[in-house]
Amino acid sequence: MSDDERKDQDAVISVLPCVAKEQAELVRLRRHLHKHPELSFKEHETAKFIAAYLRKLGIDSVAEGVGRTGVVGVLKGTGKAAAEAATPAVVALRADMDALPVQELDGLEFKSVNDGVMHACGHDGHMAMLMVAAKLLAGMRDKFHGTVKFIFQPAEEGLHGAREMVKDGVMEDVDEVYGCHLWNYMQPGQLAIKHGPLMASSDAFDIVVRGKGGHGAVPNGTNDAIVAASTLALALHTIVSRNVSPLESAVMTIGTMKGGFNYNVICDEMKLTGTVRAFKPDTQHIVQTRMQEICDGIAKTYNVDIELDYQRGYPSVINDSRKHVEAVQQAAKKIVGERGVVSEYEGTMCAEDFSYFLIEKP
Repeated sequence: MSDDERKDQDAVISVLPCVAKEQAELVRLRRHLHKHPELSFKEHETAKFIAAYLRKLGIDSVAEGVGRTGVVGVLKGTGKAAAEAATPAVVALRADMDALPVQELDGLEFKSVNDGVMHACGHDGHMAMLMVAAKLLAGMRDKFHGTVKFIFQPAEEGLHGAREMVKDGVMEDVDEVYGCHLWNYMQPGQLAIKHGPLMASSDAFDIVVRGKGGHGAVPNGTNDAIVAASTLALALHTIVSRNVSPLESAVMTIGTMKGGFNYNVICDEMKLTGTVRAFKPDTQHIVQTRMQEICDGIAKTYNVDIELDYQRGYPSVINDSRKHVEAVQQAAKKIVGERGVVSEYEGTMCAEDFSYFLIEKP
């Protein structure tokens, strides 16, 4: 977006007056949460802070310890139904709570006070937005008919917090569920809302290559794990380019390769770790199957043992309901204008466990 386009976009944005009045509150909450980050399933003080805030708003019920350390608030509207026969809907709004094991180096006054822990993925902003949304909706409960469920979810960062909340029944009465993610790759004043796959699945793998070591000057009689692992790494990276359809999307990344003892010793064991990302389950299956086949082939070729431990992670985030996507797009256009809504967003190979909620209520 050019500077002129950004100025035009800024002129289009029309924040609701009731929301604009809460800007200072939004900033205050976000900075407080940023200053006091907590890791996955350790969000105890964060949960207490959120629960106390919701209770002060007069939210009808506030439950703590949902999904281990999550918080759920329930607000019932008192307005009249649009039609007498209309069944009150239950709409869930979700924000994630956990921070990352990252050392914050900024000198800001609201810098993290917890050493080695930082809100580096926007969850502080997510929580602040949902808390202010709860405040606004609590103040206009007489204007809507139905129930709003505020879901503050723990452990999004790799530990399946959403799945734990689903196990605790948080989605059992929900008709619709919505979430959002702050995204540095978007321009200010833009919202990406699309039908179909939005964020990829996230799998992990560990590979151990076991050979036979020996002296570097006498390689005969050894089975070099480094040579086998190097060939394996190159072969695995052909899966996406040669086995996955060019019309589909997948990523394979080997993040670590470790092994060896000394400059003149042939290595007897190598360890590789990495991740696989895809939008579709069929693509996941292709990659996992080919990985095992290639590991078996390299093991025979180099006379080594290769053990693959493939771990399925978060499912893809897929917005299946075109009706609900279009409804959100139309609502967003009232705020950021036609240009501000990116409906053809290509998606990202990053992952989000909001997918567990969508599996329960697409």
